[in-house]
Amino acid sequence: MAESGASPLPPASPAHSPLFRAEQFVWLAARVLEQRLFAYHFLHGTPDAVEAALDAYRNEDGGYGHALEPDLRGPVSQPLHTAHALRVLDAIGRCGGQRVERVCRYLTSVSTADGALPAIHPGQRGYPTAPFVPVLDDPPSELLATGPVVGLLHRNEVWHAWLFRATDFCWQTVESLEKSHPYEVEAAVAFLDAAPDRPRAEAAADRLGRLVREQRLAALDPGDLDAYPVAPGYAPGEHHFPHDFAKSPRSLARAWFTDGEMARSLDHLAAEQQEDGGWPIRWRQWAPAPALEARSLVTIEALRTLRAYGRFVG
Repeated sequence: MAESGASPLPPASPAHSPLFRAEQFVWLAARVLEQRLFAYHFLHGTPDAVEAALDAYRNEDGGYGHALEPDLRGPVSQPLHTAHALRVLDAIGRCGGQRVERVCRYLTSVSTADGALPAIHPGQRGYPTAPFVPVLDDPPSELLATGPVVGLLHRNEVWHAWLFRATDFCWQTVESLEKSHPYEVEAAVAFLDAAPDRPRAEAAADRLGRLVREQRLAALDPGDLDAYPVAPGYAPGEHHFPHDFAKSPRSLARAWFTDGEMARSLDHLAAEQQEDGGWPIRWRQWAPAPALEARSLVTIEALRTLRAYGRFVG
């Protein structure tokens, strides 16, 4: 434990505490990276320990691979892995300096002709990949991959030539969305929450929120999920809730939902904790290892969301 800079929860912590139960699940089932992230967020762990674990996924090209994003196996760098790495660096306050300069060089090297990112680079071909993730020879730009990366870089005041065209792509895509799906909306929110033009971001978010409600992309009543259709191509039961879009009260997406809708959403999130202490994944499971690794990720995210809304102290 000393190596990670973390100290366990004190013995007096009740065994039925959601945080205590989640800690047991993380030590039992998580990768080293998620163990150290959990320790950083909830057990006074150090950012150095997290970054050391993240370095194991970094490649010479400046990107990240090695199944950092669990549904993409194999060693090759991918935009989705690299976006995941940036989320980790942002969470520990390390999203800057030479490490991010290397990341931006990688992003430049894999960008499409319009300067944005594909979800999957064709180098993934030949490695195990979730069946719902297509590997194309000439993949298009995707907001799903580009929006969160651009948002994180702006939030950390990173300035790099790659950002100019990628930011333009995000604005154009977000402001032209008509028919969307929950993961694309989440990517749009990740961009808008950090976009430097705040009035423009607020206007785009207001429009997007109306689209979410009109298309019933958020399940506003967890007790009546049959009233909310699952998006085409999603797994049965792969619903999205207000807390999935507004991961903290500071998000622009928080204004999309009433206090009652958000309270029901958070109640549902808290109640999803399972007997083993972890939270479930809602998307399609295709192999045991990716599913188990993803559960640790969603468990940490669930705890951070609940804490952001004051549902527990930890």
